[in-house]
Amino acid sequence: MIRLIPVVLLSGASFLASGQEPSADTTGKLPEVVVKAYFSEQPLLRSPVSATIITASDLVDHSAQSLVSALNTAPGLRMEERSPGSYRLSIRGSLLRSPFGIRNVKMYIDEIPLTDAGGNTYLNSLDASAINNVTVLKGAEASIYGANTGGVILIPLFGAAADSVHLSASLAGGSFGYLHERIMAQRKWKDYQAELKQAYQRSDGYRQNSGLMRLYTQLNQQWRYAPKATLKALLLHSDLRYETPGGLTRAQAEQDPRMARPATATAPGAAEQQAGIYNNTLLGGLVNEIALGTQLRHVLAVSASYTDFKNPFITNYETRIEKTAGLRSYIEYHQPGNSWNWKANIGLETQRTSSDISNYVNVAGKKGDSQSRDKLTAAQSFLFGNLTADVGSSVVIQASLSYSFYAYRYRSLFPAPEPEHTRQLPGQFMPRLAAAWRFTDNLGWRLSISRGYSPPTTAEVRASDQIINTGLDAETGWNYETGIRFNSNNGRFYLDANTFDFALKNAIVRRVNATDAEYFINAGGTRQRGIEFYAISRIIADERNAGITGLQLKNSYTYSHFTFSNYISGDTDYSGNRLTGVPEHVLTTSVELNFLNSFSVFALHNFTSSLPLNDANNEYADKYNQIQLKLTWIHKKLKNRYHFETFGGIDNLLNESYSLGNDLNAFGGRYFNPAATTSFYAGLTIKL
Repeated sequence: MIRLIPVVLLSGASFLASGQEPSADTTGKLPEVVVKAYFSEQPLLRSPVSATIITASDLVDHSAQSLVSALNTAPGLRMEERSPGSYRLSIRGSLLRSPFGIRNVKMYIDEIPLTDAGGNTYLNSLDASAINNVTVLKGAEASIYGANTGGVILIPLFGAAADSVHLSASLAGGSFGYLHERIMAQRKWKDYQAELKQAYQRSDGYRQNSGLMRLYTQLNQQWRYAPKATLKALLLHSDLRYETPGGLTRAQAEQDPRMARPATATAPGAAEQQAGIYNNTLLGGLVNEIALGTQLRHVLAVSASYTDFKNPFITNYETRIEKTAGLRSYIEYHQPGNSWNWKANIGLETQRTSSDISNYVNVAGKKGDSQSRDKLTAAQSFLFGNLTADVGSSVVIQASLSYSFYAYRYRSLFPAPEPEHTRQLPGQFMPRLAAAWRFTDNLGWRLSISRGYSPPTTAEVRASDQIINTGLDAETGWNYETGIRFNSNNGRFYLDANTFDFALKNAIVRRVNATDAEYFINAGGTRQRGIEFYAISRIIADERNAGITGLQLKNSYTYSHFTFSNYISGDTDYSGNRLTGVPEHVLTTSVELNFLNSFSVFALHNFTSSLPLNDANNEYADKYNQIQLKLTWIHKKLKNRYHFETFGGIDNLLNESYSLGNDLNAFGGRYFNPAATTSFYAGLTIKL
């Protein structure tokens, strides 16, 4: 199979290049993509960063029901949604650490961390339509963003500059009770900009006990209070509720894929227990940026969040009150020059999250008798420095180093009160060295060496078995990577291809005991080798061919050869087995056709190969093909001041039977969470 990969890559590239691409503009060129990472804005062609950018137009092409299909077009990124709202995400890794939620990936909105000090990220609290664009930094590339081995996702606070006054409203509905309403208002004065976003989303879900409701409000503000000083503010509130149907065995999924997990002789079913998640989160932050002369810049960000989390589950009812405070500050010195242009940054980030965790007997979705209560406080801090140097016009060199501290305090309050204890993990250095060479105006080569570090999250230290696991160690690993980027002379074809080799030690994996409670262990290590390929081509651009004004094709391919190394559990040696939950091959292809009269068609195909469901590799999820289709018609009136957009789409066009998120290493073989059959949606957007 490995020998087929170059053939796939070359055939895809030659097919794309043969068309000489499209666009909605008059030149037909792809807009130059600029990546903002490691404190610098650089054209992606000459950046040494391993990154994929999902633009605003990319997000619009997909349904606003979920971020899953849009983010899965980025090579190396895998996002799952076991039922509406139940997000899981990994970058160049597996979901062994994530029975639900997002771990080992750091996320920021501007300079404000969305990830708390305990390592958890509530991405599902955000409304998909509220996100302007997404930058994905892959692998152990992100030492200046703190502890992780997976990668970093950056979400800007504001999108591209809009008119001084901008109003829009959208309403969509579809199969399985889907309803999504969104209102956005933006006002821009000379030195002040404000943006208010409000959204409501609900769904009954495809399966029994899989409904969702989210009420979302976000206020962004930006004030240039001095010629060289800007203050940004973020305030968001999310009230998210979704039901969790639970995993099924293969036989149950084939018999009735819409059922929730049924009762057994020893445990009630998911519907009977009203299993679900209730997440009420408030997040706020301020970012102050000031230029101190012509060469110095200082950035200070402060943030705080409050989460009221409830999780009635099969075996218990868990509640968490989480309070987080954080600070991120750095200073930048820029020394411009003709042949030697460099920028240096040094700073720190610190966070603290206090979690009050209680468990009760679950009595049909209601809290019963107390089982346990613990208090954990996670503290995570790191110092970081970065140097970016432009040597002439062809070479960019980046050197980064951070030193991370992680500790948690824990105390049992019930049933037997205990004194507070502290565990301090050893401090860790995370170096990174990267370089990029631009051989011509069209071709660039890059390479990097970096070290990643990821301590256990609060949800892993204190898992659903209600035991504080003080023996869980952090993951660490070295990543080696190289890649090329190419942009054609006519600007209508772009290619990004890379390969990497990541050796991870002390991999954290999930286990489930006989009572269906989870716990985590360190499982030796993993060897993760992969190839990622991304290409965009504009085949027709404003040429009026048979009424077609634009044709754009995108291809993304991920090959993951991930295996366990030195992994012995009891008397079983899993060394050499494929890493659980990771498909070897993922190929996505999208086509966008633009016609006269502002009518467009977008189609996406996602092929995902089979993947192992347990560490023993004796159970596999089948491969699947997922096809989505979206039709859009835009109508403008009164000198383009009024903009009406109608749209409709189809998901799972082939009516495939597959699971968009599996329960890995599940007890009793309950691996499967069947995805919805063919579904439809339609809506209207009005912009003023």
